[in-house]
Amino acid sequence: TFHYYKRHTLDNVNKLKQNLIMGKSSKKASGLAKAAGRKLDPSMLPPPPVPVEEEKGSAKILEEPTIQGNGFKVLGTSGYDDGGVADLSLLIDLEDNVQRRRRGENEYFRALQADLLPRATKGPMGKMSRREQKVSLAQLLFSEAEDSEDKGPSEVYVEQVDGGEDKRTMKHRSERVKQARAALRMSLMLREAACTSLSLSELCKRKLTLSGKAGANEALRCADKAIEIAGDSFWDGDEVACEAEDSPTIDPKYEKNATTPGLANPSVLKLLPMRVSHLCQRSALLQRGNALAAMGKEDEAIQSYESVFPLVKDEPRCARIDWERHSLYVNIGNSHSRKGDFAAADEKFTTAEKLGTEHIEGDNVKDGKGMVACAKRARAFALKRAGKMDDAKKLLKEVVDQQIADNLEEEKQKAEEEAAAKALAEDKKEEAASN
Repeated sequence: TFHYYKRHTLDNVNKLKQNLIMGKSSKKASGLAKAAGRKLDPSMLPPPPVPVEEEKGSAKILEEPTIQGNGFKVLGTSGYDDGGVADLSLLIDLEDNVQRRRRGENEYFRALQADLLPRATKGPMGKMSRREQKVSLAQLLFSEAEDSEDKGPSEVYVEQVDGGEDKRTMKHRSERVKQARAALRMSLMLREAACTSLSLSELCKRKLTLSGKAGANEALRCADKAIEIAGDSFWDGDEVACEAEDSPTIDPKYEKNATTPGLANPSVLKLLPMRVSHLCQRSALLQRGNALAAMGKEDEAIQSYESVFPLVKDEPRCARIDWERHSLYVNIGNSHSRKGDFAAADEKFTTAEKLGTEHIEGDNVKDGKGMVACAKRARAFALKRAGKMDDAKKLLKEVVDQQIADNLEEEKQKAEEEAAAKALAEDKKEEAASN
């Protein structure tokens, strides 16, 4: 009897193991229907992600322009920039390539079908799919309102808080900070590390715009966490999540539990290219420099700005990337100027101005003139700090006069384009009427 029960028990255990491994087959029609519904048809699945090493983002120069405008021509080549579209795709990962590589195709699509992938399931976002939530996240991070103060390609730090701001301006700035916090919460919920890093960088930038020097410490803390996420070590999700609160409270006794690998960690680089880490580092290091500059730590700010140059060394000479280089040179020049070293500052302004001149010569007049004007304006304020008031006034007048002339030329060109479009519409209308 003992041997019978022993054998019977072992048989049951073995059956249980087999059911756990292979899944117990249902004998009922409803169960069979559910099982059939869970099966994936391989022919219906999209192509698998390309190998990680083939994902080049916007570093790949295009043979033909995909966006109209001279600003996308790459200097010194016959190619064109894609306007950062491919980089945006890498950062947002709309196709979920990282999750697909991590889980494998079959497991990923089963999880997608069963709604087991990370996403917001409550509140107004709860009815949206993971993909739709990623689109909303991209809008929070990258869309710019027409009346936005930081609209445009320049990332030159300027102190914007002087106490004389009106309520409308302060409300707008406060809303921008709230949007960055919402982006951070959503990034953590979706478990998108690149977007988490970018959200922190954006939060740093918007806190400086809202609070100026008074918010510089909080801004710097956000930038440091963004850099940590983009690095090769590990980061603590709970420590990051506190920045999404309206009034973050940092517990000095908090014991850090860094268990999530950074974007440059070897385990993560099997799933996404190093470019994602570099893009996040570039944004975070620049904003970190701005926060340090706001705190008056000019040497540390310069060091942070200069850390970006190796990351853009091999990037194409297009307007989008040269605006980034230009902003770094002007920011470094401004830091030297605030330290009282006009010669060192002027050297950086000259380099920044040269970038603009090269774009004007390359037929990208609008961006080129913008870079030249920005560098000259920074030099004018540096001259003022150095006590060279006459030179500063003369240069600033030159910048203002050129801006007025450019605005008039732009209005004239716009009027001509509108008149041409109207005439073309009239011709088509007459042609349609005659037929």
